[in-house]
Amino acid sequence: MAASAGAPAPAEGSEEALASALADVPELARLLETDPYLKPYAPDFQRRYKRFNQTLTNFGENEGGIDKFSRGYESFGIHRCADGGLYCKEWAPGAEGVFLTGDFNDWNPFSYPYKKLDFGKWELYIPPKQNRSVLVPHGSKLKIVIRSKSGEILYRISPWAKYVTREGDNVNYDWTHWDPEHPYKFKHSKPKKPKGPRIYESHVGISSYEGKIASYKHFTCNVLPRIKDLGYNCIQLMAIMEHAYYASFGYQITSFFAASSRYGTPEELKELVDTAHSMGITVLLDLVHSHASKNSEDGLNMFDGTESCYFHYGPRGNHNLWDSRLFDYSSWEVLRFLLSNIRWWLEEYGFDGFRFDGVTSMLYYHHGIGQSFSGDYHEYFGLHVDEEALTYLMLANHLIHTLYPDSITIAEDVSGMPTLCSPISQGGSGFDYRLAMAIPDKWIQLLKEFKDEDWNMGNIVYTLTNRRHLEKSIAYAESHDQALVGDKTLAFWLMDAEMYTNMSVLTPFTPVIDRGIQLHKMIRLITHTLGGEGYLNFMGNEFGHPEWLDFPRKGNDESYHYARRQFHLTDDDLLRYKFLNNFDRDMNKLEERCGWLSAPQAHVSEKHETNKVIAFERAGLLFVFNFHPSKSYTDYRVGTTFCTFKIVLDSDAAEYGGHQRLDHNTDFFSEPFEHNKRPYSLLETTPQ
Repeated sequence: MAASAGAPAPAEGSEEALASALADVPELARLLETDPYLKPYAPDFQRRYKRFNQTLTNFGENEGGIDKFSRGYESFGIHRCADGGLYCKEWAPGAEGVFLTGDFNDWNPFSYPYKKLDFGKWELYIPPKQNRSVLVPHGSKLKIVIRSKSGEILYRISPWAKYVTREGDNVNYDWTHWDPEHPYKFKHSKPKKPKGPRIYESHVGISSYEGKIASYKHFTCNVLPRIKDLGYNCIQLMAIMEHAYYASFGYQITSFFAASSRYGTPEELKELVDTAHSMGITVLLDLVHSHASKNSEDGLNMFDGTESCYFHYGPRGNHNLWDSRLFDYSSWEVLRFLLSNIRWWLEEYGFDGFRFDGVTSMLYYHHGIGQSFSGDYHEYFGLHVDEEALTYLMLANHLIHTLYPDSITIAEDVSGMPTLCSPISQGGSGFDYRLAMAIPDKWIQLLKEFKDEDWNMGNIVYTLTNRRHLEKSIAYAESHDQALVGDKTLAFWLMDAEMYTNMSVLTPFTPVIDRGIQLHKMIRLITHTLGGEGYLNFMGNEFGHPEWLDFPRKGNDESYHYARRQFHLTDDDLLRYKFLNNFDRDMNKLEERCGWLSAPQAHVSEKHETNKVIAFERAGLLFVFNFHPSKSYTDYRVGTTFCTFKIVLDSDAAEYGGHQRLDHNTDFFSEPFEHNKRPYSLLETTPQ
């Protein structure tokens, strides 16, 4: 394979370079055996691994190891001491002076100065009152006062603040000291790591049918039981890290250690996680370490009065498309902040892992902007790769899996970076899964640009199966991206305006609703069974939620009408939404029983373009899909390796809004008649 400029594939001494890399990276040989085309890039893996290993060594020599280093939240911020006093610590290398002010001192900005330490750190000890009670009580308001080098006085929120609130019509958030007398105590142990994660992507604030921001309590009491009933074994919580702008969907973080107060208190979030654990549900956090909000008064930006405290200085520190700040992953204290943030969510709130947002932006200096990744390996190696960010991701995965081996990490990467989900010992980044982002794009493209009679079966199969060997993927037909205003969900692409008028069971099926319901089920099932080693669904999409998602903003007169999920539609026995909901539930429960997500990749025996039939085997099951818009088939021959069959899931069943054309009491037997390179075959009926 030819290498581009900057990609290390030396013509001379390449064998020596390979031998050197194999000596430094413990299991690189295993990776190269799996994918020999990566051999020219062995020096890249060597350099990445050595940078990671050297950083771990530096942690050990200077901080007592990554375990101690990642406990920054135990000293930074504000902490109650055994004697009733308070210990305060901040990192503000660009400040001339640091002070604490708040309700406790009538907002005198300079009466409690911090003492300057080495390396830009500042500390303050506040003794207790004479009765040994703390001077700063739980619930009181605080601010950090920064005197910049130019003499400017700046009021800031501590980057380590555990709770921030906004009152009334205030624009900015306030730092609220959170130190409850009776903190929540977890009652339930963490569930075991699921072999095949079935993820329910969730947003607490929109989880009610009412036009308002829903609460942690509401989600715990009303949504968790639904998720359990639907057969999902994992939830991914979005927009938990505090974000001042609600319409950012939680992707413009202002306070990284604070659980969003718009839904309730930190203790109520802990109760939500604990309750999910009691149901055997794994809880993942949508983690945003790829960038941060530009807010300065209630965010990280310009914390010490300089542009380059937590972020890169100049253009490198700004994401032009997102209008946000970019972390300096080479900074010692930034690494402490981010790694401690990971540990905080794992240990304080009991989360079981993370979906890392915006990984593509982190991996490359171009942030993926304007790039069309073809899959050529030169796109993933060379000077355009940000190896400081890549090292951070390796450190993050190492920390997470060392602390909690059953934790799950998922990378949101659109580029297809090889080895992102390979073990660090092989030179990979150590993620457990990557999102299969090409799959929802394919479904939207098909629905948007082609009639279903023109769908290409081979292209569908290729998209669903095109993933790197031994790197696990989370398949999904649609996520929150497709639900947002400006796009359409699958249900809307399929049925559009008829969803408002023809979803009643009291009216006959129209062709649009009939075909839409059938395709909605088939698209989700084939994605679930063929597309990966995990499956994801965004809340409400399982039953074909009839409206898009739009957060309150100036453009919609601050309306909450579309910032909600109408779960009650599935409870109405007179509406057809129940059929899609029932199918989603039984599809998940069949996976729980048969385990196709944790089984080897499927063997596809048929992708017939004229008949529009796809057939494949996985986990001891034979799946047959008839995508033809008008033809059903009787005595249709399908190849197999199995002998005896019984129908276990039928999208045409009455309880799923189908036409009940198959007899579920019949056993099917194959015969030793080779078909499509399978030793046996059987004749079956495949309704359209």
